[in-house]
Amino acid sequence: MSFRHTFRVFESRNYSLFFYGQLISRIGMWMQRTAVIWVVYTLTHSVFLVGLTTFAEQFPSFLLSPAGGIVADRYDRYKVLMATQLVSAVQAVALTLVYHYSTNPLWGLLGLSVLLGLANAYDVPSRQAMVNDIVLNKEDLAGAIAMNSSLNNLSRLVGPALSGIVLARYGATACFIANAVSFVAVIICLTLMKFPQRQMTRRGKNAWADFRDGLAYTRSQKEISRILLVLGLICLFVATYNTLQPFYARDVFKGNAATYGFINAATGIGALTATLFLASQKKSGQLKRILFVNLIILGFGLMVMSQTTILPVYLFLCFVCGFGTMSALPICNTVVQTVSAEHMRGRVVGFFAMAAFGTLPLGSVLVGWLAKMISPQTCTLLQGVVCLLIAGTFYRFLKTDYKRSL
Repeated sequence: MSFRHTFRVFESRNYSLFFYGQLISRIGMWMQRTAVIWVVYTLTHSVFLVGLTTFAEQFPSFLLSPAGGIVADRYDRYKVLMATQLVSAVQAVALTLVYHYSTNPLWGLLGLSVLLGLANAYDVPSRQAMVNDIVLNKEDLAGAIAMNSSLNNLSRLVGPALSGIVLARYGATACFIANAVSFVAVIICLTLMKFPQRQMTRRGKNAWADFRDGLAYTRSQKEISRILLVLGLICLFVATYNTLQPFYARDVFKGNAATYGFINAATGIGALTATLFLASQKKSGQLKRILFVNLIILGFGLMVMSQTTILPVYLFLCFVCGFGTMSALPICNTVVQTVSAEHMRGRVVGFFAMAAFGTLPLGSVLVGWLAKMISPQTCTLLQGVVCLLIAGTFYRFLKTDYKRSL
């Protein structure tokens, strides 16, 4: 393990600007996301509606991420990313106004969550694929992809912790304002970056033909299709355990918004630790083996978490599960981007976003409904069992090193 190797990518001015601008923006986004979920649960005391809120924000990615991948291949990714950041900034301002002035903000929050999801469906493929455009030393590419994944993990640590403190002291409006202001940083950083020219995909075909080509390519590359299947199953059935965290914070531990923020922060610490660990790996071909081990850790962690009634123990398990869950995204992302051909990368990343962020909202609704039927604790226990079943089913695939497809 070499942390000098991990951070070498920051010698690139473009990547540094890209990373820190996105980091500030994602921290604001997690502050907003944490506040929205807490507000919905406080207003309704319904785990199902918390799941529905997550569904409203993330389901557009399930429908439109392939289209976002086509856009990332056919158009200037810098301009696409700038447009999605502007739309997200407008959404944050509107969310602030709706919550502050509305007497019943629930449906306004849900509607604006859908708008954010639409922007993210086009943002994620361009943002992930752009890493290949700005990292000139391809030996740093695997580390750069892992560090790019750390954006969400680091912001998942800082954002909810800040949100919990701000919620308890100043209210949700302050969290929404902070997110709106954070977009200033990312827009400034994008403006300061200098992007090399890249050969654009020819636009002779229509979008539907591009979609079919991307789907055929993804299915034909067994390494890509199988890793996306593993990721989709994890995100659908396992990673959505955090939908139940407001229940644990308020009803099991008798806490407040700060308690919920600490739970999210503990998960974020685990996620950040996983990202730094993965980014420091010199032999990226072994990443699938690491994923297998982490799935075992995650499965047992969720099973123990389901029966925990002591907050410090629960926070430690949040760290363990955050490490296991969030290692899946950078590992699968690294495999997908390393194996895929350059002219197909945007579309393949679109399917990656579909498998990850598109299945999460479906899983959130499923978990919210199931928790209402059989209790949140039993639901968490079952998620741990399913995680172990996924690891066992794909044991042979995950124990082999991946190779670049031709």
